[in-house]
Amino acid sequence: MVWKTKPIIIAIDDDPIILNSLTSVLKDEFGVRPFTSGRMALDFLAGQTADLILLDYRMPDMTGFEVLKVLQGDPHTRDIPVIFLTGSNDSESEADALEHGAVDYITKPIRPRLLHTRVRLQLELQRHRKNLEALVEERTKSLAEAYDKLKVREDVTLCMLAKATDLRDHYTGGHIERTTEFVRVIVEDILDYPCPGYNISRTDADDMIRSSKLHDLGKIALPDHVLLKPGRLTQDEFEIIKKHPISGERFLSEFIHEMDDSFLTMARDIAYSHHEKWDGTGYPQGLKGEDIPLSGRISAIADVYDALTSVRPYKKHLSHEESVKIILEGSGTQFDPYLVEIFERHAEEFRQIAEQIGMREWYEAERIEEMEVSYQ
Repeated sequence: MVWKTKPIIIAIDDDPIILNSLTSVLKDEFGVRPFTSGRMALDFLAGQTADLILLDYRMPDMTGFEVLKVLQGDPHTRDIPVIFLTGSNDSESEADALEHGAVDYITKPIRPRLLHTRVRLQLELQRHRKNLEALVEERTKSLAEAYDKLKVREDVTLCMLAKATDLRDHYTGGHIERTTEFVRVIVEDILDYPCPGYNISRTDADDMIRSSKLHDLGKIALPDHVLLKPGRLTQDEFEIIKKHPISGERFLSEFIHEMDDSFLTMARDIAYSHHEKWDGTGYPQGLKGEDIPLSGRISAIADVYDALTSVRPYKKHLSHEESVKIILEGSGTQFDPYLVEIFERHAEEFRQIAEQIGMREWYEAERIEEMEVSYQ
């Protein structure tokens, strides 16, 4: 094998005769740096590097194991392969050397051809390891980039679907964005302060926040004359509205059958259960208490708060204070009591989110109206 540059080999042995022998055998092909003590070699390595180390097992100032321990504890040197030099009758040392991280051992007296072969072999293995690590790093980087692109594509698709739902019901502009942020506030509190029955992983939390965008997905299936009615609904019309959780569940379940995905499962649970009530009087299943998925219980509070504080053609919005009072009064009947406690702690954040996103929606609506007038 031809080296592009001479590999650097550090030879450490307190016997000058052994060092001269190592240097003599290896100097034509390798750059040999001889040291009579481990401390001297470590001082050299503090500012230099090496491709391989030949290390004597028994030395007076630092034993080979002590030197090896220092080498392995330093990120700069821990990947340098070490070959131990041991006495011919020291079989225990040979086993210990391999157990402690040496890649090989060579017994004394030194046999030139064996030494040369072992050194070349370990250098070639080290080169292959580095090449493999570089390849793995490159592939990992490529996979990470591909994953990031898919993640962005997934998020864009999700937002498009959520936006389509929002546009379908044009009286609820910004509703999806606000409720998603409300859900985020509650979920982050649960992560920060774990409680029995309310433990969720970071992955589940992220899925819950993202999938809450689709809680009203089933409204896409509602007829225009009901969904877009500019006034209060009749009882029959309200019964039609109450079917949107079922439509959302059916829509998402079709894709879950094709691809078992935790995110889609979370989205389905939210779409299906965000109108359930803690006391069992909600719809569409009449679930009660903890039978309602946690994601649905969280989304219920976010959904109701936004509905209370938003203007609709058939009602005025309520103040933040009035809306908070209604949700607190619904603790134990409409809402999970523990989640209401979290909501109460973060009520001011809810108000800020409602104002910020609501104001942005108002500005956007004004800008669109101005553009429409300019084209007339």
